Amino acid sequence: MEAPVVPRHIAVVMDGNGRWAQRRLLPRVAGHKQGVHAVRSLIRAARERGVEVLTVFAFSSENWQRPPDEVSFLMDLLLRALREEVDKLHSNDVRFRVVGDVGALGRETQQLIDQAQALTASNRGLCLNVAVNYGGRWDIEQAVARAVAAGDARAFAHYLSFADQPDPDLFIRTGGERRISNFLLWQLAYTELYFCDTLWPDFGEAEFAQALAWFAARERRFGRTGEQVREPVALPG
Repeated sequence: MEAPVVPRHIAVVMDGNGRWAQRRLLPRVAGHKQGVHAVRSLIRAARERGVEVLTVFAFSSENWQRPPDEVSFLMDLLLRALREEVDKLHSNDVRFRVVGDVGALGRETQQLIDQAQALTASNRGLCLNVAVNYGGRWDIEQAVARAVAAGDARAFAHYLSFADQPDPDLFIRTGGERRISNFLLWQLAYTELYFCDTLWPDFGEAEFAQALAWFAARERRFGRTGEQVREPVALPG
């Protein structure tokens, strides 16, 4: 029996925290707090399955438009995670990266991000990217600006935030919406898009396994025909 196909890179939009809380007559922030448990479960499951890169969309550049008390809570949640979770990630050989315009974050948050990335930089297990104050359009714009400044405009893709990593094989969005919401616009060109109705705090290992099974059944052609994909490759000699 062939081993199941495992995506090298999985990108996740963790949608539905607020609705999860509202359905329980709780404040929206309770859903974000509960969603942290789902993140831990996902990281563990991704490591166990042999995923190389996991990218989670924690806070978009558009999320600043949310109610101020919710934004404040999300920033505090990020701070708490940086203080409490990084040592656990490091002990499990996880390389931690924050991707986005971190200059808009508080000074303490920026310092903790730098410390976390330095601490885990040499780890060779799962690479965990946390997208904070990130937007796909911002990523392309900053890459173009850097390429022009370097006199290398045609190679702007080398300046994208994920240039040193494989493009996502699988995109997962929970919460019932069917859109990518300005996430990894360049990188999702040939990614398999998986949408489910499960709200993020309820997305556990069983739901993750369903997403992986769906991915394994996909035929990824990258512009070729199905017949070309299924033909055995003739090895040299």
